[in-house]
Amino acid sequence: MRIYITGSNGFVAQKFCEIATNKMSDCTVYGVSKSPNRNIFLSNFEQLDLTDFDNLQKSLDDFRPTHILHTAAMTTVEGCEINKEQAFLINVKLTDYLAAYSKENDVHLTFLSTDFVFDGTAGPYSEATAVNPLNYYGLTKSMAEECIKSRNCRAAILRTILVYGVIPDTSRSNVVLWAKNQLELGNTIRVVSDQWRMPTWVDDLANVCVKTLKKESQGIYHISSEKMMSIEELVRILANVLSFNNDLIVPISAKDIGQDKNRPRLTGFDLTKAKNEFDFEPTSFVDSLLYICEQLKIYGR
Repeated sequence: MRIYITGSNGFVAQKFCEIATNKMSDCTVYGVSKSPNRNIFLSNFEQLDLTDFDNLQKSLDDFRPTHILHTAAMTTVEGCEINKEQAFLINVKLTDYLAAYSKENDVHLTFLSTDFVFDGTAGPYSEATAVNPLNYYGLTKSMAEECIKSRNCRAAILRTILVYGVIPDTSRSNVVLWAKNQLELGNTIRVVSDQWRMPTWVDDLANVCVKTLKKESQGIYHISSEKMMSIEELVRILANVLSFNNDLIVPISAKDIGQDKNRPRLTGFDLTKAKNEFDFEPTSFVDSLLYICEQLKIYGR
């Protein structure tokens, strides 16, 4: 196996490389990213603007991948709204290019998508539910999914929700690390109380990536935890497990911060398909917090 990873400095890509070091030792992993390499688990790396398709073609042809793990994306909701042209280029055109390359060269493609392809009115969602994004980020991801389908390449589309966890790279944060750091400092934090998600531990997601690559799975798969919780509930569970002061948590509404119209209210996934095909058993949120604390010590963070 020769795995070509886009966005190799990203959160999921770094965790994948860490896990692949132990579980896929017989494969060659090659990472590309626009910024210099920060992935300590990756030895084969090329700094590359992925939207320069001529150089991307040369990079792919030189490496000759058997598999592509496409994690590179523009993911901030507001950023995508402000710069729609760039969001379309990175999230849609790049994905379409890689899907076309995969079809032409018989390469297996694994693509990361999002719960934001849904409008949040009828969750939890199955893979068969029609998409209806509320924001441009979700729209670009749904368009990227359609590009992959229309190219008819061998591909797995992994939709996921609110990914959290820890890697050695300190430049990467998420809601769990943010809340932990702020509460540890004794700072008051404002947390949305009326948006509900099934948050995904990055280790679980990376392990599924390993399985889709090995099995060369095809189709759409929903990957998340099983417990639905509000963002406020998530932070309060964290505070209780790690013995922080719950009084520092101030609930606010999505409307208070302008997120009531451009983000789904309640998503969540039906995990039946992933459980049947991957024997996927998501780690509980509480258990993942304890693992994260151990990982922070291992990483010296």
